[in-house]
Amino acid sequence: MGSILFTAFLALLIWGLLFSNELQRRQPQWHWRLVGYPLTALRIVLTWRRVAYLNGLAVSHKPNRRVLGDLEVKGEPLRTLTPRISFPRATPYGLEVRVRLHAGQTPAPFLASSDAFAHAWRVHTVRVVSPERGVVLITATARDPLKHTDHTAAPGTAALLSATVGTLESGRSWGMNFRRVPHWLIVGATQSGKSTLLARLVTELAPQPVALVGIDCKGGMELGLLEMRLSALATCRSEAVTVLVALVTEMQDRMRACRFAGARSIWELPEKGRPVPVVVIVDELAELYLTNGSKEQRAEAEECTTYLLRLAQLGAALGMHLVVAGQRVGSDLGPGVTALRAQLSGRICHRVNDPGTAEMALGDLNKDAVAVAQSIGEAERGVAVTTGDMGGWMRGRSHLTTPAEARAAAAEFARMTPRPKFLAGTPGGGTLV
Repeated sequence: MGSILFTAFLALLIWGLLFSNELQRRQPQWHWRLVGYPLTALRIVLTWRRVAYLNGLAVSHKPNRRVLGDLEVKGEPLRTLTPRISFPRATPYGLEVRVRLHAGQTPAPFLASSDAFAHAWRVHTVRVVSPERGVVLITATARDPLKHTDHTAAPGTAALLSATVGTLESGRSWGMNFRRVPHWLIVGATQSGKSTLLARLVTELAPQPVALVGIDCKGGMELGLLEMRLSALATCRSEAVTVLVALVTEMQDRMRACRFAGARSIWELPEKGRPVPVVVIVDELAELYLTNGSKEQRAEAEECTTYLLRLAQLGAALGMHLVVAGQRVGSDLGPGVTALRAQLSGRICHRVNDPGTAEMALGDLNKDAVAVAQSIGEAERGVAVTTGDMGGWMRGRSHLTTPAEARAAAAEFARMTPRPKFLAGTPGGGTLV
């Protein structure tokens, strides 16, 4: 039986080698399973000892001869032991290797050797993490799954306050779950894919019983396309102040309701009387902060800063969530930007025009993520570095959602737009019938 299986495997391998290019073009995952994975796994097994030695990952073994004082009696060179590795396990776009560390070893040298692994094993990229004490997990990606993929996809049906916005470089879905990560910061230069991501997010949330509130101080040029599904839309800073005041007032009412019910969040309230969740989308944060120096504009900017910060600090348990987007996010916009950023635990960084914005978005989380974000090219529209509930950071690419598709989704689900009383009197707001 074993010989039959081996013969079948060998036949498949030979067939894959003969038709490698055609198979890679039509079925890249099958090409990886049949051709790429066996060759790469064999390369890792055969080169591991040498790669580990050259990168300082081996430990010295005690010599057999004795040392008396400062004299070595019939000494011999110190022998080295390389950490043991598991046999590489295939994944859809690469493989994983578990390394068992020797006593005294730390993951740091393995993290520093990730580029050396990628070159030695001829893979696209290598990520190194330590999932538990004494173990290092090396994940190799054979090719860039975001480079040649069709990044269009039909909207899916997701859980409440959850949206599938794209694909991660691991091949898994890229999701934004507001129940786990309540607030998000999205940065990106013009034509980087930021607006497309927001359109995709609204398209995913449109079928859900969620109030979507837009703040687009560029006259509503972006979010105005989705107005039919928005419970309120502010198109200038004075309107933004009106909307934010209504949201903060509602937040205080929800706090009182939770306190009287003995609940710590609205999700502990009875479903029948639970207030509607709210997602506030701010497109181009800088427009809320920049002023011409007049007293009136400075006052409006300070109000926006205060109200946004209060929503970010207290809104998660009360079903009020923020998505803040902008081309430029830095402390020079105003004194409240840094404090606001600290509350936005979900981060998405597309291609940016200045290192400061990438540093502002990702620098407090991981320096490597900053470098990767700055390497995103102009042709990689929709590609971003993201953090969230997956742990660490990862590259992803948002699903392409055209303005026409976003407008169509907003029209299709316009009937589901909540019109809560607390938004009555706000731009685009109304009351429950």
